[in-house]
Amino acid sequence: MTTQQTHTAAVSDPIFEVRDVSVSFDMDRGESRVLDRVDMDIERGEILGVVGESGSGKSMFASALLDAVVDPGVLTGDITFDPVDGPRIDLLDRDDADIKDIRWRQIAMVFQGAMSSFNPTMSVEGHFRETLSVHDYDVDEGMERARELLSDLYLEADQVLGSYPHELSGGMSQRALIALALVLEPEVLVMDEPTAALDLLMQRSIIELIREIADERDLTIVFITHDLPLVANLADRLAVLYAFEFVEVGPADDILTGAKHPYTRALLNATPNLDTPREEMRPIEGSAPDPVNVPEGCSYHPRCPLADDTCLREDPPLTDDADGHAAACHYVDRVPEEVPLTLQEVTIDE
Repeated sequence: MTTQQTHTAAVSDPIFEVRDVSVSFDMDRGESRVLDRVDMDIERGEILGVVGESGSGKSMFASALLDAVVDPGVLTGDITFDPVDGPRIDLLDRDDADIKDIRWRQIAMVFQGAMSSFNPTMSVEGHFRETLSVHDYDVDEGMERARELLSDLYLEADQVLGSYPHELSGGMSQRALIALALVLEPEVLVMDEPTAALDLLMQRSIIELIREIADERDLTIVFITHDLPLVANLADRLAVLYAFEFVEVGPADDILTGAKHPYTRALLNATPNLDTPREEMRPIEGSAPDPVNVPEGCSYHPRCPLADDTCLREDPPLTDDADGHAAACHYVDRVPEEVPLTLQEVTIDE
């Protein structure tokens, strides 16, 4: 396994401070560590995009932020949440009742695939009323807020509230789920692949709505996705996960135009883009490591064209430059020349 990461993604006003956080599962063939001693600060009010291939640890990072790792997973480390009102909270030192109250009220989550998140036997209004009641929120006041949220998401509130989940389209149900996550006025919204089941047009629509809501309601958003160009139109910063640890973190524009880690550049080169000729697209050769058997040294070395003996022996630290752009690579100065970007341009909407 790798050595501890020391990078903390320095920000001026962190709402989350994540230190030395790991998630592991005991398996017959050994310990499976699916998040490996990560550090991360998340700025209050920012949208952080967390990107990586399937199985890179993205969903485990999302679950860790809510202390919601399911048994038999073991979550260790320190996660501090600093709400606007009230004292700082050590999330991993709270009992179950406290954590359940913090979820939804202060930190809410939107999962992939809205249909699997709704009870098919309950109307959408029933979901809102149940959530408000369970958390001792004034139900009448909360339902007024629900209607405002649905309207802000360009839905006909009465129609949606009177429907059952199966009566809504994919885009409608996903927007209804976002409204449900926001009805208790949380400060943080964690979104785990919320647009993965939608078509491209609806994905872009949802992304635009998320940005509007974040700006209007002073939300901090952690957006988990495998689609780097998609989140580029949303995120202030990007954090790239590989082999269960962060390998690159920085401003979204900087990473898209000047990624410093070979893996990030490989992700960009492998991403379908209408402006890039098909013959210039480059799939990432090899496969992501087994969590029970992560390579020593730099975990990316089996797939990296720059790898040498140093990479096999030594795990590179995640090191910042003066602009807050960090990469975990021994050869960041060589990467732009030796791993060129083949994409012509990733358009970022203003």
